[in-house]
Amino acid sequence: MTEELVTERERAAAWFKDLRDQIVAAFEGLEDSYTGPHSDRPAGRFEVTPTSRTADDGSDAGGGLMSVMRGGRVFEKVGVNISTVYGTLGERAQMAMAARKGIPGMKEDPRFWASGISLVAHMQNPHAPAVHMNTRMFWTPHAWWFGGGSDLNPCIEYAEDTQHFHDTQKAHLDPHGADWYPKLKEWADEYFYVPHRKRARGVGGIFMDDQCSGDWEADFTLTQDIGRAFLPAYVPLVEKRRDTEWTDADKDTQLIHRGLYAEYNLVYDRGTKFGLETGHDANAVLMSLPPMAKWV
Repeated sequence: MTEELVTERERAAAWFKDLRDQIVAAFEGLEDSYTGPHSDRPAGRFEVTPTSRTADDGSDAGGGLMSVMRGGRVFEKVGVNISTVYGTLGERAQMAMAARKGIPGMKEDPRFWASGISLVAHMQNPHAPAVHMNTRMFWTPHAWWFGGGSDLNPCIEYAEDTQHFHDTQKAHLDPHGADWYPKLKEWADEYFYVPHRKRARGVGGIFMDDQCSGDWEADFTLTQDIGRAFLPAYVPLVEKRRDTEWTDADKDTQLIHRGLYAEYNLVYDRGTKFGLETGHDANAVLMSLPPMAKWV
């Protein structure tokens, strides 16, 4: 049995909320400062919707905030969601958790608590890269762990953008030890690979799961720095590419690439599977899907 970690759980949930607020403000700032084509349109704003989850017996089982911007000047669709959910894991979720982590005792005491932030941005300009980010904490009476990361998904790749994204993440991870960046980069390369297409989803980033060193404070600080790396890694790329002229062929390339993103999220993504399996708001779980995509 692990400790209840009540205070620690509250701190983690508060951090995810604070990171959400920082990102929402930064993205609305990108909308406000845009001066390129169609800048005469209203700047995009997030529509914020509370989400809730109900246990089988009708009791409260947590919820969160779904924040989605659609049809902005810069962002075609971007969602920044936070949630804190709790209750008991269903049989299939118990089996999946026990198989993945080898946790004994899940059947006898299937209580859980999970909190995190999840973000996916799909851009108007095909030259501006799509991006994904999440960080999370999971607790059961038998174990606790952190996970998360961010990865860049350009449909039109620029080597200097990829380098900046990775360099920024490395700079935030290096204070925790020189082995962290290469380890999490390799993990991202493996996790965000699309087997049925035999290719990567994007140009990678960093990713970790099941992180439990036994030192909660150290693991929490590492998770925070993964979150702190996101805005300086991504915002300069949007500022650089959002005014670039594009062609119909560029837009077609973007829509086809989005199809790959949708396939991955629906077939392989653990977060999507967990959210649907545990009864969280389906709209919030599936907000990562692009507004438009194309298969040829």
